[in-house]
Amino acid sequence: MRTRSRTPSPLLNVIPAIDRYILRLTIVPMLGVFALAASLLMLDKMLRLFDFVAVEGGPVGVVFKMLGALIPEYASLAIPLGLLLGVLLAFRKLATSSELDTMRGVGMSYLRLLRMPYAITLALVAVNVALVFYIQPLSRYYYEQLEYELRSGALGASIKVGEFTTLADRMALRIEESEDEGRRLVGIFARVANAKGQVLSISAREGAFLATRDNPDTIILRLTEGTIIQDTGMRGQTPRVLSFSRHDLPIDLPAIEKFRARGDETREYILPELLQMGWSRKAAPGQRDASVASFNFRLVEILMMFLMPLLAVALAIPPKRSTSALGVFVSIIMVVAYHKVNQYGEDVAALGRLDPVLAFWVPFALFAGLIVWMYYRVAHVPGGQAIGALEMAFAKLSRRLAKLFARRRPRAYRPQPEAAPAK
Repeated sequence: MRTRSRTPSPLLNVIPAIDRYILRLTIVPMLGVFALAASLLMLDKMLRLFDFVAVEGGPVGVVFKMLGALIPEYASLAIPLGLLLGVLLAFRKLATSSELDTMRGVGMSYLRLLRMPYAITLALVAVNVALVFYIQPLSRYYYEQLEYELRSGALGASIKVGEFTTLADRMALRIEESEDEGRRLVGIFARVANAKGQVLSISAREGAFLATRDNPDTIILRLTEGTIIQDTGMRGQTPRVLSFSRHDLPIDLPAIEKFRARGDETREYILPELLQMGWSRKAAPGQRDASVASFNFRLVEILMMFLMPLLAVALAIPPKRSTSALGVFVSIIMVVAYHKVNQYGEDVAALGRLDPVLAFWVPFALFAGLIVWMYYRVAHVPGGQAIGALEMAFAKLSRRLAKLFARRRPRAYRPQPEAAPAK
């Protein structure tokens, strides 16, 4: 029986086996962290959007449109965090399984092992540049447009059941029940007044809204099996009562103002617009400061991604004979804290109270210097640890907590042997 040998892919022949192994260890946790971080951010926003849409009386489908518009913004935050934890968990697995010591023993340096993580970093930086400078501003403007249309009723805000709703200032409408997702309305009462002082009181068993092709600003409320009471407003004249099997009542939709043009906020500018606005002499000082602050904020967030693999290696390797995961928590705290510092710097620099160099590049230099020092301690100092003091303090605290819980744990009951009777 002959067996067919599979020919390896040309791409796999170019990439060494050690790089393929590190790629496999990195890509799985990176994608998992990216999906988890984006899901958590969107879940919190989704609950708020459901409440907002329910209050405004809009369709449920607009919630998912608004969440889709926020995906680029959340992705720009989740990508650096996913890259950091993906590389960190990969090197932590190599360190705890002693594979890293073997690779180091055969002469592989950390820079050699970081070849594939930096290839991933370059690809993610390109994606993040497209998101931050181009896709995110446009999606943010689309989100603001959806929110405005929902507030103004342009998305077809629903009429609340059981309450009187005023339409076109001269019509009051009340619906008892709504079935089949609003396609069938039961128990309808309408009161319509015209400019001549005549009032129509209309009641119908059921009805439905229909769109018109000729005039999109007018919809038809088709009523079935009802009564019309016409009051002419003249003294001494008895109101007329009419019965109908079907009656079409035209309703004029309120005029809706158009949404503003893009660019009311600096985060809605793409890269060429930011550069043109920030270095233009014709721009207002406040607008110039805001655009320069937004450009520097986006730039330092992207440049910091090049240091994420170094930070991951520095925090991934625990002390010898230890499986501590303290580096994972420290890495998350450091990245989130640096992002919050940049957000505060953007707010202050946009107001013109602080120069962008001090607001962004001084924290960037300090944070980059700390990361390089931590990497140097791990890579070039024998037995060096970047967070050795924290590891020792964490180990002492863990031992004290273990002893404390061991003292409070009730001891198991052991029956004492009965004494032999005396002879």
